[in-house]
Amino acid sequence: MSVTRRHLLAAGAGAAVAAGVQQGASAADLPPLGTYDVVVIGSGAAGMTAALTAVKQGLSTVVLEKAPTFGGSAARSGAGIWIPNNPVLLAAGVPDTPAKAAAYLAAVVGPDVPAARQRAFLTHGPAMISFVMANSPLRFRWMEGYSDYYPELPGGLPNGRSIEPEQFDGKLLGAELAHLNPPYLDVPAGLVVFSADYKWLALSAVSVKGAAVAAECLARGTKAALLGQTPLTMGQSLAAGLRKGLLDAGVPVRLNTPLTELYVENGTVAGAVTPGGLYRARRGVIVGSGGFEHNAAMRAQYQRQPIGTEWTVGAKENTGDGIRAGQRLGADVALMDDAWWGPAIPLPDEPYFCLAERTLPGGLVVNAAGRRFVNEAAPYSDVVHTMYDRNPTDPDIPAWLVVDQNYRNRYLFRDIAPTFVLPADWYGSGAAHKAWTVDALAASIGVPAAALRTTVDRFNSLALKGDDTDFGRGDSAYDHYYTDPSVLPNSCLAPLWLPPYYAFRLVPGDLGTKGGLVTDARARVLRPDGSVILGLYAAGNASAAVMGHSYAGAGSTIGPAMTFGYVAGRDIAGVL
Repeated sequence: MSVTRRHLLAAGAGAAVAAGVQQGASAADLPPLGTYDVVVIGSGAAGMTAALTAVKQGLSTVVLEKAPTFGGSAARSGAGIWIPNNPVLLAAGVPDTPAKAAAYLAAVVGPDVPAARQRAFLTHGPAMISFVMANSPLRFRWMEGYSDYYPELPGGLPNGRSIEPEQFDGKLLGAELAHLNPPYLDVPAGLVVFSADYKWLALSAVSVKGAAVAAECLARGTKAALLGQTPLTMGQSLAAGLRKGLLDAGVPVRLNTPLTELYVENGTVAGAVTPGGLYRARRGVIVGSGGFEHNAAMRAQYQRQPIGTEWTVGAKENTGDGIRAGQRLGADVALMDDAWWGPAIPLPDEPYFCLAERTLPGGLVVNAAGRRFVNEAAPYSDVVHTMYDRNPTDPDIPAWLVVDQNYRNRYLFRDIAPTFVLPADWYGSGAAHKAWTVDALAASIGVPAAALRTTVDRFNSLALKGDDTDFGRGDSAYDHYYTDPSVLPNSCLAPLWLPPYYAFRLVPGDLGTKGGLVTDARARVLRPDGSVILGLYAAGNASAAVMGHSYAGAGSTIGPAMTFGYVAGRDIAGVL
């Protein structure tokens, strides 16, 4: 890593602040709130996995959580977990090997992330899954068919490596269940739905398998009700299961307890300062406090415009507290310009992270010029990267997802059933538009009518042939995951022909930021010169992502977050 003047200035400023913390925030000045071997900042997937690991190594541990709830962004998520060669995959017969995984990750990530960190993730990820299953009620299932995002690369798997939590009974948490961060989208009442089910639920009106999956979701819900359970899946299951592991191990989770400063003693991070006082750490502090997606100033400083806090679905408490505390001690940061991007529809209540809707046949995405500019079915992070790359010269923000009534008659849209009327406030806010002709739709969204008409005609001709020679939609196995297998010859492509027509505004949404504190293969936080800040560890979105600027598969956020939380806990215990 080259050391620039900026790095040297940052290191000097950090050292000065560290000295100030030692002198101005001595233990005598801070009310003592407890002494533990390990203090963990944040109760998301990274933080709770780290805490569970530390306590199971015999270390007294506390978790400090800024929010009034536990679970962070993980609790809001679909909880896909991407970890090659994990025991759940191998038990399901997935043909993965260490060599395939290493080749694939290297091809996806490239030179952005040191090989040692990539190896650490691949080495410790499977052990982490085994550890979590042995020390919590969590169990996992393979998301069969959810392709790696670049399955054509060396080592890529078209049937995927992603797993997700099995159903969990929330009643096992007792009163603590009331403190679980709610999901990003509620599951319909009476249903028990896994992430892998959504692919088929979107098709339930036109697919025999889709209808069967919907019936299975209802049957699970009915069974849970008869058994008196509170069924949780996806991120709710993951967060609740980890929290149950901590409850059983006696690890306290202090809610409404934000980090204000890292406490340094004799050159080593030795605790966390909160508004109420000091939590001392004998062995180390693990920062798992999430990214900075809700910090407008940081987003403006580090990321491309247009950007803001209103398009993210990350937990609202994620304002970069842990990252900034580390920077004040001289920590290096990386990937701050990037996020776990995905096109989002800015609905009046909250942004909707658009997955299946932009991939299903019968829709296309256009820019301000009324032209297509991207493979709509590409990995969601790639679509937003393209939006930002092209926007300065050929405006693509916002873009527009254009569909027809045939599409609306066939497919679920967010949680709106086929043929059902879209909410009036979608139209009132400008997130959705509707018109009886393509020209009228163009006028409504402010793009050239002739260009949009030409684009739709061109797209229709390609769809009828089943070959998108313009952008390659359908060339990758990944492109076909959220599609309609009954549409031939290409399940990604169908013409738009039935009025009225609809357009949905697309902006650069995200699941959270992916830049943060630079760490080594042992999850230790580093300065710009590569030296270790003693006693300080980071995992999850508070750390610079092991995925670099890319995205290997569903769960590339949570899988590494949990893995490096596990690595940090073991390193502190001296058993890595």
